[in-house]
Amino acid sequence: MADPVVEIRKLWTIFQSGDTKSVVHKELDLTVERGEVLSLVGGSGTGKTVLLRQMLGLETPTQGEITVLGKPAAELGKRGAARRVGMLFQHGALFSAFTVLENIAFPLRELRTLPGELSRDAAMVKLQMVGLGPEVADKMPSDLSGGMIKRVALARALIMDPPLLLLDEPTSGLDPESADGFCTLLRSLHKDMALTVVMVTHDLDTLFELSTRIAVLAEQKVIINDVPEKVVAFSHPFIQAFFLGERGQRAMALLKHSPGPN
Repeated sequence: MADPVVEIRKLWTIFQSGDTKSVVHKELDLTVERGEVLSLVGGSGTGKTVLLRQMLGLETPTQGEITVLGKPAAELGKRGAARRVGMLFQHGALFSAFTVLENIAFPLRELRTLPGELSRDAAMVKLQMVGLGPEVADKMPSDLSGGMIKRVALARALIMDPPLLLLDEPTSGLDPESADGFCTLLRSLHKDMALTVVMVTHDLDTLFELSTRIAVLAEQKVIINDVPEKVVAFSHPFIQAFFLGERGQRAMALLKHSPGPN
């Protein structure tokens, strides 16, 4: 078996404000295998986005080990994470003063990977990969719809062809049609680019459509990390509330009639 893409062992995350300590993660273990789409779910305050930022090397855990593609995650922040990990932030995080193409090419320019003209050409390729045409290239972020912003941000996350893609609420704020289109795009890119994906999402349709495994954060750790059907069957109050309500039942029913993420 190939080495895991992400391996987290005995992780502690503690935040302190004055004399008050808040333990977010305690002895947390998690493994992400190559080629899978792993979704992180959990209640408010369980540290899902914090975990993504720690994988990216943007935050340092209080204790424990995180390795990403065989290297300590802390090295990603020092050496340029974009070379190995793509990150799609929840609201896109596009630079408002840059055009679409300038946003996509930004990592190439910062790391001086390619000359200016070649950077533009590479950005144009990624723009078309996410389903947008050249007429969008010189638009400003303020001229884009929510769905287009997500696609541009995804193109920027993939500009360095990283093997690992992190997604923070990729379909939040999108109408159902745009969310469905974005899921279809992600499923296609996952297959065509041989990506490993770690995703945080509250959207049940997105969760069931894309996930090969789901890791549930509760009680300061991962209580289960398994295929969707086994996660839903796991006995825990959060899982019952999150998955087995009306929306969860509907999403599960759709899953049974869909081809799945592979």
